[in-house]
Amino acid sequence: MAAAPLPTEYGQFRIYVYENHTETHVALVRGEVGNGEAVLTRVHSTCLTGDVFHSTRCDCGEQLEAALRRIAAAGRGVVVYLDQEGRGIGLANKIRAYTLQDEGYDTVEANVRLGFEPDLRDYGIGVQILRDLGVRSIRLLSNNPRKLASVTKHGLPVVEMVPLEIDASEISRRYLRTKKEKLGHRLSVV
Repeated sequence: MAAAPLPTEYGQFRIYVYENHTETHVALVRGEVGNGEAVLTRVHSTCLTGDVFHSTRCDCGEQLEAALRRIAAAGRGVVVYLDQEGRGIGLANKIRAYTLQDEGYDTVEANVRLGFEPDLRDYGIGVQILRDLGVRSIRLLSNNPRKLASVTKHGLPVVEMVPLEIDASEISRRYLRTKKEKLGHRLSVV
C-alpha cells in the first residue's frame, strides 16, 4: 500500500492505494478515523465516463462529488474507490452496453444481452480496505440496497444508510428509473 496527502477542491484528504495482480483500488480519507465507529463512507465503483469525463448518461460522477463534499463538510470520512468499471463488466464492455442502450435497451438489459449479470460488483475488497484503515462501522452514502447487503455480508456493520440522490436530467432519467425499478435503488427523483 502506498499513501500520501492529497489536497482537493473539497479539502485535504489522504490517498491510500491498494494493488493486487489485476486491480488498483483507492481510499481517500478525510480527518482521523478515530475509534472507527460510524464513519461516513462512500464505496464507489470506477466510472471513467461519469467520474472523469462527466457523462450525463449516469449519476456516478455527481454522486462521487457529492460524497466528497459531504465527507469534507463532516470533517471525517472515507471514499473507497473500487476498480469495478461498468458494474464489473469492464470499460470496453460498458461502451458496448452504451451502444445497446442507444438501440433501446436499458442498462440492465444491455449487460444481460452482452452475457453478463446485471451487476457483477463485489464489495468484499472494499470492506477489507475499510478494516485496514481502522473502520469498524459505517454510515453508508448510497441508495443501493445490494451494496448495503454486500457490505454487511462481508462483516462490516452499517449503522445508517445515508441517501445520496442526484437530480435526474433528461438524459439520466431512464438510467435512474432502471436502477430504481430493476436494481432496487432507493430513489425518489424518478
